[in-house]
Parts: sequence; C-alpha cells; structure tokens
Amino acid sequence: MDAIFDQGPPPPCPEPFNLSAYVLAQASALREKTALSVISPEGAESWTYEALETAVLGAASGLLEQGLTPGDRLLMRLGNSVEFPICYLAAIAAGIIPVPTSALLTETEVSRIAEEIEPGLIVAEDGVAVPAHPHCPVLDAEAFRAWYGLAPARYALGDPERPAYIVYTSGTSGQPRAVTHAHRAIWARRMMWEGWYGLTESDRLMHAGSFNWTYTLGTGLLDPWSHGATALIPAKGVTPDQLGGLIETHGATMFAASPGVYRQLLRTPPGHCPALRHGLSAGEKLPDATRAAWTAATGTPVYEAFGMSECSTFVSGSPSRPAPPGTLGYPQDGRRVAVLGESGPVPFGEPGVLGIAQGDPGLMLYYWGAEAETAARFDGPWFLTGDLVSMAPDGALAYLGRADDMMNAGGIRVSPIEIENVLNAHPNIAESAAAEILVKADTTVIAVFYVSKGPVERAELERHAAANLARYKCPRIYTEVESLPKNPNGKLLRRRLRDAYEKALSAPRKPSA
Repeated sequence: MDAIFDQGPPPPCPEPFNLSAYVLAQASALREKTALSVISPEGAESWTYEALETAVLGAASGLLEQGLTPGDRLLMRLGNSVEFPICYLAAIAAGIIPVPTSALLTETEVSRIAEEIEPGLIVAEDGVAVPAHPHCPVLDAEAFRAWYGLAPARYALGDPERPAYIVYTSGTSGQPRAVTHAHRAIWARRMMWEGWYGLTESDRLMHAGSFNWTYTLGTGLLDPWSHGATALIPAKGVTPDQLGGLIETHGATMFAASPGVYRQLLRTPPGHCPALRHGLSAGEKLPDATRAAWTAATGTPVYEAFGMSECSTFVSGSPSRPAPPGTLGYPQDGRRVAVLGESGPVPFGEPGVLGIAQGDPGLMLYYWGAEAETAARFDGPWFLTGDLVSMAPDGALAYLGRADDMMNAGGIRVSPIEIENVLNAHPNIAESAAAEILVKADTTVIAVFYVSKGPVERAELERHAAANLARYKCPRIYTEVESLPKNPNGKLLRRRLRDAYEKALSAPRKPSA
C-alpha cells in the first residue's frame, strides 16, 4: 500500500477570522487569570489576560494612527522582551503583516529583508541592528509601549486565507525565504493540542526560549493563550542552571525547549517537580542520551515534534500516542502527508521525500515575491519538505536525513549556500563548502571547508563571517583543503566532506612515540 497518512480533514477555519482575535478569544472570560509570567529567581512579572489584550489593541490603534493600512508590512527588530509578542499580535489585530526577525541578524542581512518586503514601519529596540538606509520610519520600543494605553482598536476580521505574517527561513538557493502564512495558520495549530502537547486550560507551560524565537512565539505563547492556559517565559539573563528551580517554583506542568537547552539544563538536573507532567522538544532531533537523562532526573517523558517554517510542527509524539522508538512520531490527526518517490507515493517502509497535502490549513501561502520558487516546492497536490523519511503501516515516520544538505544551528535551519556566499566574498578565499558536522554523540556544529588564494588567518575569517552573518550561522570549524569534492557536473559533494571529517574524528588515535 502507498505510504499516505489521511485520517480525515480537521474542522474548517471559521469565517470571518483574525489570528489575534482567535488567540485572545479567552480574554473576556479569563480577565484576571495570568496569561503570562516572565520569571526569574528574583520573582515574576505577570500579565493578566485583560492586560495583555488591552496592550495589544492599544498598540494596534497606535499602528493605525501611524497611517499603516491592512496589508502593509511591519518589520520587527525586537529583542527578548514582552514587546515582541505584543507587537506581533497588535499588527495582526489591525490587519497589518508583521515580519518577526531574529535580533542576531546583522545590518547587511536585515537590510536585504527590508528591500524585499518593503515595510511601512520598523519597530526596534536599542542595540538591535536595523537597515542601513531605511525607507520608512523607525519607532523605538519605548514609544511603542506608550501606545498600550490608547483606545482599543477593533479586530480586523476577514478571509482566513489572507496573509497574516511573514517569517524568514534559509533556503536551498542560499537566499533566505520570506514564508508568508495565512490567518488560518493559528487554527491549524489546534491539531498540536492533542497530537503533541496534551494541552489543557489549567496548564502552566514554560518555554525556555527567548520571546523573539518563533518556536517560543508559537508553542510558548500563542498556543497556551489560545487555550486559556498560562505561559511562563524566563526573563532576560536567566541561565540554564536556573531553569530547573524555576520549573518547580512556578509550578510548570509542561516544559518546552530545544535539545541544546535540555543538554545544558541537565548539567544541573532539576530533580522531580511535582506539577510537571512532561517535556516538549523541537527544532532538531533529541538525542536518546538526553532523553534518558531528562527522564531519570524528572521522572517524566519528553515528546518531540517535527516541522518546518512552512508548516510549523505537523509530526509528533504525544501523551496519548507516544512515538515508537527510532521514529519522529505520527502525523497529527487532520494532517494528510505522504512519502514520495519520482512517480508519486512509495510503499510503506520505502524511503522517499516527505510531502504535505497542499490543502493543509497550516501550510504557507507562498514565498513572498518568489512565485517560481514557490511553484518549485510543489509536486502536484504535495508540498515537498526536502526531508527523507519512511512510513510504517501505522503512520509512524522514521527520519533519514535532508535531501538538500540543509543544516541545523540550534534548531534553526541554515542553508550552506548562504554561508558559502559570504566566505567566497573574502578576497583570499577561492571557494568554500559548508556542512553540519557531528563532533560528539549529541552535538553538531557548522563547519566550513575552504580553498584559499593565499595566506589567511582563521581569526580574519571569523571576523568576516561575524560581520555578515548572524551569530548562529557562523561556522565553528574552519578547515583549509586543497580542493573541494565535486561530481562530474561540478556540484559540490558536501556530504563527502562531512563524512570524511567525522570519520577522522572517530578514528582511534595512534599512541605517541
């Protein structure tokens, strides 16, 4: 039988619809309930549902008073602060399209984004890079906060298929893609409540990420608020060794983080926390050793989810249906996915590219301003993820790797071509190839292999990379080689470089004489 998972579609998204109105629909009934606590060892700054909605709708009024109209883009250059989700929801409430971006992006990177999306306004915090020559006003965070007390705007209701927000992800072309999502994307996240979280209104979900990470924004904030639960976010400056104490002190019932944070946290294990039911992990594969260490320390399981910026998380294990060992888990009920070969779906157990049905309510609308690249990601009715998998007869998916050499930097996908373009621009570099290298059992880093035109110090290359790439994209390993492996058509064989480097790392060392 063909490797297709289809348990029937989810309930259709209501019309008219607004993403922010949906997220804050519980506010009127839960006015005094804590929606958000920003926590630290010194205490907590808490926001009730009423205060949160007041700030969002006041800020929405401020945006409209600036002359922005529905469909305009708002570039968000905000750090790890509560202004990030408030700005995001305020823009969407007013029908404006927010573009949340990492605070780590350089001036060069964010200038390129601004040229592409042509924002009508930029909201920025001090110390966060903005475009070199912005063609629109730049509002500072203090002025933005002053809008919280304005008379509330009305939610801009409309077609759930219209654009709601844009997020950036690296693409195989080396040019970061502007992934444009519809308002209905938040409705599709309901499939995660049972398919991953086991989320209830009484939950207190603690996410270890910063506000300005899309994983935190969705899993740590929007989903708990949509369900009337409480979100717990560590304050700026909280260190991994303090997270365990915060889980217990603030009665977290779920803890969400990337595998890298789990590894750091487990250096000072949190111990058994009475309220904690389980952990949640996404962004990259959770190593078995890390999972076992967490369970031994807390007595609770960890449930993983797999996804991508174009469709968020759509495959997962959950309390009601744990993932079989060695698998990613199951497509969530309401999803339709397939494992595809050259002629369509392959049989169960056979490898192929993971495809998502074009009608999935969580799937992006398109890449902004890139019609041809959008079309290239579809094969008939399927969106091609580029991930190689196999499907068991019960629907469980085993991950077999990337089909396009994409890399993972702490849960964020990075294109090797983007890094290579930067390194190749250095006057002493002839060519380069980037690859994700396994340096020990549960840790990978980005490495770059380069052919030089003349003498060049590693420190000089590091400075060049840091000036043109966000910190998470910068290589950790620089290796000079005489030549780069290529196929007869001249295509770089990055996997060969990776395999040779990892083999050399694992080879037993000869004893010194």
